[in-house]
Parts: sequence; C-alpha cells; structure tokens
Amino acid sequence: MRYALAAVVLAWFAFVMNDARAAGARDGAAPQVHEASPDDVLADVRRRGMAVLTFAGYSAAGYEDEAAMLAQAAAVLARHDPHTTLVNIGATADGIGAVYTLARARGFETLGIVSSRARDEGVALAPAVDQVFFVRDAGWGGIDAATGRLSPTSAAIVAASDEIVGIGGGDIARDEMRAARAAGKPVTFIAADMNHRIASDKAAARGAPPPTDFRGSAHAAFAAPY
Repeated sequence: MRYALAAVVLAWFAFVMNDARAAGARDGAAPQVHEASPDDVLADVRRRGMAVLTFAGYSAAGYEDEAAMLAQAAAVLARHDPHTTLVNIGATADGIGAVYTLARARGFETLGIVSSRARDEGVALAPAVDQVFFVRDAGWGGIDAATGRLSPTSAAIVAASDEIVGIGGGDIARDEMRAARAAGKPVTFIAADMNHRIASDKAAARGAPPPTDFRGSAHAAFAAPY
C-alpha cells in the first residue's frame, strides 16, 4: 500500500513539474527541449490527448508578404479551440515560425518538431515555442533520396499531426503534405510567395539566373486542380 501511495505521489509531482515547466516556457523562459525519435514524439503527443494542428511553409526562404501569411494563419487558428488543440510548426524562428507568436497570444500550447541539425548548427528557435523535439536526422526533412521514404523528422511531423495547413512551402513542406494526405489526414494549402530578395540573393550566390517563379514547389503540387 505504501508503495502504491508513493507511486501516486510521484506521478502527481511529475505532472505538476511538467505543468510548471510549460508555464515557464510560456512566460518567456527557454522551451522544454528533447532529443527524440519519431516514436518518442508520437507517444508524447498521444499522452496529451489533444489534436495537433501543424503549419508548414517556408522557413529560411521567408515570405514576400509576411503580414498576409500571418492573417491567413490567424484565420486558421480562429477555427480551432486552444483548449483541445496543440499548434506545431518546425520550432525555428524564420518564416512560418512567426505563427508561434500568434498561436501563443491566442492561448494555444505550442510544439516544435525539427531535425537535430537545427540544434547542431545553432539555428535560432522561435521565442514562443513551448516544447521542442529535436529528431535525430542527417537531413532537414522531406523524402530521403537514398530510401525514397520520409526522413525521420518529416515522418515524426506527419505521424503526430491531425491536420496540416501549408502556407506556401518548398520541397520539405510539399513532401510532408503529400504524405499526410496519403495517410487520410486533412491538408489545406494556401498559396504564398517566398521572399523575392532572399531567393534572388541565393540564386546569385550559386551563380544561377535570377528566379522568375517564387511560388515554391508545394504550389505546383497542391494549387492546381487534382
């Protein structure tokens, strides 16, 4: 009996500490950070018993019209209940990561699933992400060319998500949305241009001609009728 009571007390203490750490992150403290496998991520999400709304899109490529992107994200958030929905993005601050601030302001708990390369390369995390899972991965996500399958990071994102909303996006976002749709999960695509200057600067750095299409590869896969 003593052992059973002790187990209950320890479980309660762990629950309280987890809530306290989450509250600390929401008050501006550093997020809870974990190194995890896709199975670890899925187990944690299922333990919470909440639906996961994932936003996909451009990261370092940025947005030509960030205000429009945020307005579109706000409209999506308005259709969801912060008491029953976790908002997941890619943990980092750039591009679509700006939606974290919107989500937190509306009372959503926020989650980030990202490749371990982000940690290894010192990529800045979004200031309004509550919990981050670094998934052990040699790449950044999308389809692994060697296996033809989703990388561990993208596999974790698709498995954990109940719904994916893409606002623009490149190859990784495209591959994740395709996989989610193939798994029978709701996928919404909203067209958006990447940042023109960033794209042009990247092309110049490679010695390539200036780009003329800024819509991203996700647009070709999802914007046309199918």
